[in-house]
Amino acid sequence: MDGRDWKKFLFPYEQTVEELKIKFKTLRAELKNREEYSPIEFVTGRVKKISSILDKAKKLNVSMDDLETGIEDIAGIRIMCQFVEDIETLRELIHQRKDMKVLYEKDYIANKKESGYRSFHIIIEYPVQTSLGMKKVLGEIQLRTLAMNFWATIEHSLNYKYKESMLPEEVRTRLSRAAEAAYLLDQEMSNIRGEIVEAQKLFEDNSNLVTVILNCIQVLYFYHRVREAVQFQMRFNEIFEKDDTRAMRELQEEIQEAINRAKKGAR
Repeated sequence: MDGRDWKKFLFPYEQTVEELKIKFKTLRAELKNREEYSPIEFVTGRVKKISSILDKAKKLNVSMDDLETGIEDIAGIRIMCQFVEDIETLRELIHQRKDMKVLYEKDYIANKKESGYRSFHIIIEYPVQTSLGMKKVLGEIQLRTLAMNFWATIEHSLNYKYKESMLPEEVRTRLSRAAEAAYLLDQEMSNIRGEIVEAQKLFEDNSNLVTVILNCIQVLYFYHRVREAVQFQMRFNEIFEKDDTRAMRELQEEIQEAINRAKKGAR
């Protein structure tokens, strides 16, 4: 084993993971703010532990001098999606980006592993700016549904426990059944995707409406329209208890008109 400074070696990978996490979280927020459907549910990331890098290098027969090119997932992020269809949408968005280069893909959804593992892997080359200049880093982006991720997390834990030996036959059989159950769950969710997305959109719209109304009431306080603000707050409380969306929208329009009058009076 060489005597490299692992902290320095891993720093560009750590920076890559952090930057990629921020970029895809920002993409999710941007789509939400534009009131578009986001294929991203949430994003996680990690840099491989030194022991895992050494184990993989040994398994793949990669020399210590070739770690940067021989092991492609030292930097890795995982993006979870609600539906299988979202994975293809997100794949296309990644291919359109100019801040990273897609090298190749591994489709373990169409071609699941023998264990039942399903996921879509994209190997990228990412330019990261370090104190020593720009460095191109290899990284892996894994795209999964929530069901795929749940199963893969359990399998990873079991493989770690039995890494010195084969998984017991009974455990492998149960894992295989669980993988198929997760796959069927994804299929069923895809069948009612339209209903789910519509329900989520309605929930978000109502949540945003409540936020807008409460902020508008605070604006009235700012213009010293205390009496109106108190009255609107009381009406809001009553409507909120009844869960009347139509009345809530009408209230929002009335408050906005009151704000417009307050602004004119302040000129």
